[in-house]
Amino acid sequence: MTEVEPGWEERWRDFHRGVRVGPLWIGPPWGEPPAGALPVSIDPGQAFGTGAHATTRLCLELLAELPRGSLLDVGCGSGVLAIAAARLGFGPVSAVDVADTAVAATITNAGANGVQIDARLLDALAEQLPPAQVAVANIALDTIEALMPLLAVEQLVTSGYLARDAVRPRGYRLLDRRELDGWAGELYARAPERRSSICA
Repeated sequence: MTEVEPGWEERWRDFHRGVRVGPLWIGPPWGEPPAGALPVSIDPGQAFGTGAHATTRLCLELLAELPRGSLLDVGCGSGVLAIAAARLGFGPVSAVDVADTAVAATITNAGANGVQIDARLLDALAEQLPPAQVAVANIALDTIEALMPLLAVEQLVTSGYLARDAVRPRGYRLLDRRELDGWAGELYARAPERRSSICA
């Protein structure tokens, strides 16, 4: 049996520090948010997504600048984006993931933050998605491209891919692109449908 070095619990906690993103502070339950910040507490021991990763921060930056409305988080992981959106004033907020551990973590974290999230187990590429005005997807690039034509939202925030990668937007037009630590985050708006006209 390997001996554990004394004090490892505190060193593990020191690794997880809160980050400030606009009006939000994302951090672990034992962190102390700065005065005036909207705190979002995420347990780093649960599903992926603590708020510290560049892709999460890019999504939050873009979301913070959008008009508030209903929101769908596709591939919710720990629920950090859905919870942060609720704290920013979006609502109602839905969250979906293909992993039951992610859905459970989202429900637990939402309760800990005092926000209401409709989290459910759902395959976004095979099942009907909940309606929303805004969607956020911090997931793999190929999944985002496959997801775009399936969404019926006005605006879409995406990340989860490197800055060198190029999204092929399907049914959306690019409004904003940002980069951080080699990662990219983008804001899309639904492209107007093309109508064909037949002249007699």
